[in-house]
Amino acid sequence: MKITREEVLRVAQLAHLELSPEEVEMYRGQLDEILAYIGKLEQLDVSNVEPMTQLLPRTGADDVANLQTPLDSALRDDVVRPCDVANVVLAQAPDAAKPFFRVPKVIDR
Repeated sequence: MKITREEVLRVAQLAHLELSPEEVEMYRGQLDEILAYIGKLEQLDVSNVEPMTQLLPRTGADDVANLQTPLDSALRDDVVRPCDVANVVLAQAPDAAKPFFRVPKVIDR
């Protein structure tokens, strides 16, 4: 698949990037290589591969002492905890009206 110069310019416009003609050509080549690689991946037969929901095996409560990596601890059970910081945050905001506060406009398009 060949990506066109116009497609690169459209992506740059959507990302609010200003590219030089040299950068347009460089990114066109890089994006074309990425899309070609994805095309190769699409040719693989994955019909017998089960979908994954996690990269790492889940550790049980009994395995807490055997945690090997920081990622192991990231796979903990979700626990609902109260988080009542809205009043504190809003009290520090210069232009607040519960439950919102205003921020300056940063994008003009």
